[in-house]
Amino acid sequence: MLPRSRLALLAPVTIGALLLAGCTAVGSGAEDSSTSDDALVVYNAQHEELTAEWADAFTEQTGIEVVLRNGDDSELGNQLVQEGSASKADVFLTENSPAMSLVEQAGLLAPVDEATLALVPEQYRPVSGEWTGIAARSTVLVYNPELISEAELPASLLDLAEPEWKGRWGAAPAKADFQAIVSAVVETQGEHGAREWLEGMATNATEYRNNIVTMKAVNAGEVPVGIIYHYYWYRDQDRAAEDSGNTKLHYFGNQDPGAFVSVSGGGVLKNAPHADEAQQFLAFINGEQGQKILGDGYSFEYPVASGVAAKSELPPLDGLNAPAIDPSTLNGPKVIELMTEAGLL
Repeated sequence: MLPRSRLALLAPVTIGALLLAGCTAVGSGAEDSSTSDDALVVYNAQHEELTAEWADAFTEQTGIEVVLRNGDDSELGNQLVQEGSASKADVFLTENSPAMSLVEQAGLLAPVDEATLALVPEQYRPVSGEWTGIAARSTVLVYNPELISEAELPASLLDLAEPEWKGRWGAAPAKADFQAIVSAVVETQGEHGAREWLEGMATNATEYRNNIVTMKAVNAGEVPVGIIYHYYWYRDQDRAAEDSGNTKLHYFGNQDPGAFVSVSGGGVLKNAPHADEAQQFLAFINGEQGQKILGDGYSFEYPVASGVAAKSELPPLDGLNAPAIDPSTLNGPKVIELMTEAGLL
């Protein structure tokens, strides 16, 4: 078992040299003295390669220079809150929605253009209209059939808190990905139910550094099952399956919290220096060209807009029978509180 990390999803961060050094500028602009004041500044917690493709294609189409400042959900969400109205950011992109909700609740987002919202089905954007989904990923259980049969798999994510699962499953509680899954447990089971489940997890689960390490552990037979997002498995299978060749995936379905679909978010900052260009960029991402860059690319995430299909290897997104959750209701600070109480952070 690896040591528990103290880097929580929405824990406060210091905005200093260390954090800024981690926010690398890539894409069509460079974060240096040569960058134009007219450049669109994107705080990017999405996959860097994907967003760089979006930025380059957007610049080619519009001539608008884009600067990407890369970090993770927690770093950049907290940075935006601390910067407040003084931020130079135009756009915020996340992997999971709790960090976007944090920025929304701080009153820092502008309404997304109606035409852009219309590109995205209602279940993949918040009712507030202050940000929108740009991609999605499904929670899955990865398992090693040499250690456990399909018939022995848990019927629900919640079952993993039961005594018979002690030492038999793994996850990465310190990562934003898993904390978003916990937020779905809070939303569907309430605080009391989530607290009980997390206490069971603290007793039963082996903690790993991230989704990939969790998958590797299942592949190596360290634990029979693990909780990850789907695309890590499909990416590895698309290569040599070195880290997943001994495993299979199980989808919980039945609107179980283990079937949670996490929505990656995109929003325009209320005080964006380049508000019109920021809205154009968000519209491009959710337009046909932007979603095809996502759907055809390396990431194996799900497109959510403009009717663009995911890779053929993936089960249809609308057939996963995920729980119906407004992504803006996912409470990141409450998740951190509950996970800390349980000794998971």
